[in-house]
Amino acid sequence: MRRLSLLGSTGSIGRQTLDVVSRLPNRLKVVSLAARKNVDLLAKQVQEYKPSFVSVDTEYEAGQLRRKLHNQSKVEIGWGPEGIKQAAAHPEADITLVAVAGTVGLAPTLAAISAGKDIALASKEVLVAAGNLVTNLIAEKGVRLLPVDSEHSAIFQCLQGHDRSKVRRIILTASGGPFKDLPLEEMKHATVEQALAHPTWTMGRKITIDSATMMNKGLEIVEARWLFGLDPSQIEVVIHPQSIVHSMVEFEDGSVLAQMGMPDMRLPIQYALIYPDRLDTGLPRLEITCQRELTFARPDLARYPALTLAYRAAQRGGTMPAVMNAANEVAVELFLERQIGFLDIVRIVDMVMQEHVTIPQPNLSQILEADSWARKTAIEKRRHIA
Repeated sequence: MRRLSLLGSTGSIGRQTLDVVSRLPNRLKVVSLAARKNVDLLAKQVQEYKPSFVSVDTEYEAGQLRRKLHNQSKVEIGWGPEGIKQAAAHPEADITLVAVAGTVGLAPTLAAISAGKDIALASKEVLVAAGNLVTNLIAEKGVRLLPVDSEHSAIFQCLQGHDRSKVRRIILTASGGPFKDLPLEEMKHATVEQALAHPTWTMGRKITIDSATMMNKGLEIVEARWLFGLDPSQIEVVIHPQSIVHSMVEFEDGSVLAQMGMPDMRLPIQYALIYPDRLDTGLPRLEITCQRELTFARPDLARYPALTLAYRAAQRGGTMPAVMNAANEVAVELFLERQIGFLDIVRIVDMVMQEHVTIPQPNLSQILEADSWARKTAIEKRRHIA
């Protein structure tokens, strides 16, 4: 039995994680949950999975949750930054799955590591903003860092039993998003609804927009650099619209290993939670003979300039990836609120990055200061968008 703390339980990854838990009642038990404001769904999750601790965004949501539970549950309820850190470092937990969007996941991840918990990481932003801090603390505490992103899970699986020093490069696959074939001149008129219509994956709103700009792949480049100890020059991206090959590893001798499966996030979630075991839980299976074609192409950097920014941030290091991530979060939100156009997302990120003076080896305080600066600067750049 592995006891689980789940951060972001009401989001897309959180809901799919609880589905995996339901399929493995003899292997997984929820001991704590953290969510933000979706109190209705969280109350149902508490009643079904019976955690001993839950955390919400504010004291107001905590009161709402208590009323919805009608005092029938003995669950302890926390809130705010301290509440989510308590959930992450719950004394009964063996593993903490981090599935909260943005850098809000950073402090609870560090708290969980410090408490000796294994980390199943679904939040790209944690390693993007503070890869050096997180990986150093992982090594110091001797816990495991298990990737949940389908692409990084694929690389992780391909590396099992192999000498990582023999890796020549890793190849991250990308669907290309909903605008893969849209004429470039039409992309500036892309609507929120079009950007949210992902062709293969069902995800949260923010990551779906990131997939449309390809910033999600940019964040994965930075994340992979820390997960696998690689130079950014060893990390490549290819467009693979079918989303069947989740990523590949090329070794020094020219051999390439690929991990394949259905585009279903429950598969990498399950692998992380019960690693190294593999169990049949009735999830959809890939029928290889039904795949009419598997295609791969180099990304057009004119269509996806976010990739260029990501490689720049990965090579520069220090606080630059945190700045890129924070500016992107703000720009995506502005787009979702229909305050800027689709192409303005990456334009704002670029402007913020150009103004940033990188701190080479930042501590946590400096990372958070850079994050805050980037958010304020991104909002200011909104005024410069025609």
